[in-house]
Amino acid sequence: MSESRNGRIDVTGGTIYYEVRGSGPLLLLIGQPMTSGPFGPLADLLASDHTVVTYDPHGLGQSTVEDPALPVTPEIEADDLAALIAALDADSANVVGSSGGAVAGLELAASHPEKVRTVIAHEPPVAELLPDAAQIRAAVDDVEKAYLAGGSGAGWFKFISLVTHDGPVTEAGIAPEAWPSPGPDTPSGDPTGGDPTGGDATGGNTAEEQGPPVEPSAKQTADDALFFTRMLKPFTRYDPPIQALRSGDPRVVVAIGASTGDEIAGRSTRALAERLGSPVVEFPGDHGGFMADPAGWAITIRTILDRR
Repeated sequence: MSESRNGRIDVTGGTIYYEVRGSGPLLLLIGQPMTSGPFGPLADLLASDHTVVTYDPHGLGQSTVEDPALPVTPEIEADDLAALIAALDADSANVVGSSGGAVAGLELAASHPEKVRTVIAHEPPVAELLPDAAQIRAAVDDVEKAYLAGGSGAGWFKFISLVTHDGPVTEAGIAPEAWPSPGPDTPSGDPTGGDPTGGDATGGNTAEEQGPPVEPSAKQTADDALFFTRMLKPFTRYDPPIQALRSGDPRVVVAIGASTGDEIAGRSTRALAERLGSPVVEFPGDHGGFMADPAGWAITIRTILDRR
């Protein structure tokens, strides 16, 4: 395991917590709403020849936010990342973003192109590019309503049902996923181990195997509120600036999991690649593949960056 060091920087509207490993060219590994921790094994593998930075997105984890009423948008996170690159005394960085982190990476490439050499966007849920965008917006509204009415368990249940839905979303909406039902016995917080859009929606265990529910901390409760009411809509309704991203500088690589099907993230990724006129690069696994196969991901990332 590579030794990590951490730090904080002040940004507009809050502070950002980050961790640094290794030495060499600067490489950012970013997720959203996932925080630094689940990227640790992948960061350790890449730290032998890169300065690898992971971080907690705006207001989540150990990062803070000043105004709990303002939305957290891809534009805000892109500004945070540009400030982080500058704080590390680097002119620019390579960026690997997954899920919402890929959305933030795309916006960073568009609004701060001088800060990015290559951005690898793994399964960004850019649903506005899909023909069923209006139905997806309505389904996202339902997720927020479920959270406001029933709390975190109800919100995560609706959310998992949405992101694991296979195929286009119709006017009929989303059928409930076969995942532990919402209610007072459902633990608060992300059931997938840190990435609510990745990996096995059951977390790999049945409700019985998981044992009694863990009482959420005040911070986890606040993070859930931020995600469901201030972050989910801005990220799933992000309309990528295609012309800016097609410029070729910075280079944008669109990536998808080899076993990803026709869920929203997979369909969005293919739609983005088609708009950009670029191929889709395959990574091992599915939407949460970097957790299941960090070694395979490290090989793929190095291969892409070496081609630059």
